[in-house]
Amino acid sequence: MPPAQRHPTMADVAERAGVSTSTVSRTLRGLTTVSPEVRARVEQAARELNFAVSRQAASLVTGKTGTVAVLVPTLNAWFMGSALSSLAPVLRAAGMELTVYVIPDLAERTSFFDRLPARRNADALLVFSFDLTEEETDRLDTLGMPVIYVSQHVDGRPSVYVDDVAGALHGTRHLLNLGHRRIAFIKTVGASGFSFSSNERLLGYQQALTEASVPLDENLVAGLPVGDKRATAEALGKLLSLREPPTAVFAEQDEVAVAVLRALRRTHIEVPTQMSVLGFDDQPVADWFDLSTIAQSPSDIGREAGRLALRLIDGSEADQPDQADQADHKQHIVLPTHLIPRATTAPVPHGDRDADGELPRA
Repeated sequence: MPPAQRHPTMADVAERAGVSTSTVSRTLRGLTTVSPEVRARVEQAARELNFAVSRQAASLVTGKTGTVAVLVPTLNAWFMGSALSSLAPVLRAAGMELTVYVIPDLAERTSFFDRLPARRNADALLVFSFDLTEEETDRLDTLGMPVIYVSQHVDGRPSVYVDDVAGALHGTRHLLNLGHRRIAFIKTVGASGFSFSSNERLLGYQQALTEASVPLDENLVAGLPVGDKRATAEALGKLLSLREPPTAVFAEQDEVAVAVLRALRRTHIEVPTQMSVLGFDDQPVADWFDLSTIAQSPSDIGREAGRLALRLIDGSEADQPDQADQADHKQHIVLPTHLIPRATTAPVPHGDRDADGELPRA
């Protein structure tokens, strides 16, 4: 009986390509520290030997698992689905796998932070839109791997997010430029994980009003749970019953803006001739309802988060004492937003002009 044929190993590939075993591992995992010439030699040697990459074998050589973990509060959100859909191909192209930890409630949360399973099962952790306590953030610092915060800024840690302040500021300016001075802002309440963006968008709204010398009015700021029809009607009723009701509504999420549009339709208030409505996100639903909005790209956020994770795993952005400021700057990636004017915003209604027919001045 002939002896069993020995399968080629990573050491065999290294010997044929004339490189070290760790160089073979880095090449086959798609890391960027390998030159094109060396990469071509290693890939040619692997083909000639019919070598198939073993995740376990690579882990023994490099101490890496070949996996990136993601921590999310929910998967039932447009943002999460879009971001993860663009993150996965970036990791796949580098030979990396994706593991998702969904933490929807307190029990799951306590268990995750007690066990920290990502410590053994991943090379980096991406924290997506997750409201963490200071203690939980400190706990993640002990993982001994890159931890990247996505859709939120965390001081001293790598972060990828959009400029929510600038987005809301530009959106509010759009309404101000149309002559609106009574602009309501509706923020979401009870949406797990999104408080960073919510607070930043409120700040941008307030900055734009202050810039235009329009007094801030706390009665024009309302909180609204996503998907609660009765709460939407009550919040809108409260705004409409003010002595000086708003002529425009800026909702911090498109889903909330659409709920406002429906509530206005039921009360026979025409949009935009009687009330302008502006959203934030540019979800598909915004296009369906012809909603003016501030667009962000979760797909771009997911791709940038994946690329940053790969660079940090590869060590190409490791902090050096004399490059700490530069490295910190590189590890905070801030993406832009864009105003998308559609059919739900228009100049302030004629009834809100002064006696001379002019728009009220700030």
